[in-house]
Amino acid sequence: MKKVDLKKETRELQNVLADMSDGFFESIEKAAGLLDQAYSAGNKVLICGNGGSAAEAQHFSDEMLGRYKKNRPSLPVVSLTADSAALTCIGNDFGFEELFARQVQGLGKPGDVLIGISTSGNSKNVLRAVEEAQKKGMKVIALTAPQGTLRTVADISIESPSLVTARIQELHLHVVHLLSEYFETE
Repeated sequence: MKKVDLKKETRELQNVLADMSDGFFESIEKAAGLLDQAYSAGNKVLICGNGGSAAEAQHFSDEMLGRYKKNRPSLPVVSLTADSAALTCIGNDFGFEELFARQVQGLGKPGDVLIGISTSGNSKNVLRAVEEAQKKGMKVIALTAPQGTLRTVADISIESPSLVTARIQELHLHVVHLLSEYFETE
């Protein structure tokens, strides 16, 4: 078995956390404000991503529907990654690129928010979901890297300062928790 330098990996994460700029935190605050506006108007959030980003999408949905740290009213977030029957149907009938776009077509409405998560910033099915969301008059928040198309097409882009997939995913988890924190207060 290969020996892993655990301290080096942890220092790498610490360095990424230390490199987060004021702009990073301002983007999170703007995203929280946009989510609050949507919720105050009776709208919902749709969220999507692939692989580890799919897990983060479900994690955010769980935090908002359930709770983060304390009990509060449930907030509507639909993880477009969670319905295996819909995913396999859409993937089979329309192709992988349409997985999330078809769900946005059926579930999204003006005033809703789409959160697209992509560590590369170029996930075709996430970008297609963004296109459909924008056609419907939805706002888009991106959790992504400092490269790729997603950051350029979103209304608000929360970008990791790292290009390392593991660090980007770790930072996306932190963003999920920071956004959840906003909705734990009265």
